[in-house]
Amino acid sequence: MLTNEQIHAWLTGRMGEWFEDFEVTVDREEITIVGRLSADQVADETAAAGRIRRFREQTREQRIGIARELEHATGKKVAWGARCLDVTQVFTRLSVPVMTRLKQDERAVLDTLVNASVAKSRSEALAWCVRLVGKHEAAWLQELRDAMHSVRTVAEKGPEL
Repeated sequence: MLTNEQIHAWLTGRMGEWFEDFEVTVDREEITIVGRLSADQVADETAAAGRIRRFREQTREQRIGIARELEHATGKKVAWGARCLDVTQVFTRLSVPVMTRLKQDERAVLDTLVNASVAKSRSEALAWCVRLVGKHEAAWLQELRDAMHSVRTVAEKGPEL
């Protein structure tokens, strides 16, 4: 299995000069690649959205080929995205079902969101709650991810014999 660093390095070689820089996010099911496009001659968000759309259309076949290779190597689906100025668009993403068990008071929260037409279903309400936590607790979640990365690094080194 390829590490995140290996995936990043491989993509650097495959993508050429598409992006000024890019981020790779990997989870159990999906690899998401979001690159920063040059903002030369891009004056505002409308122009940035147009620049992203042009990139998406002009690189479609190449991105599909790279995604197929990476999917074959990793067993994970690949999503692409682009960022220009403050505009970010991810083109195709997986929506993965997640099983959870909730107690009555927790289900009541979801049902309130559904009954108030904030969400169409419990599933959509739960996704809304997760996005809200991600938005408002981003710094804490990043600190937690960093701590988990440190633990993995120490575990990989193993004990000295």
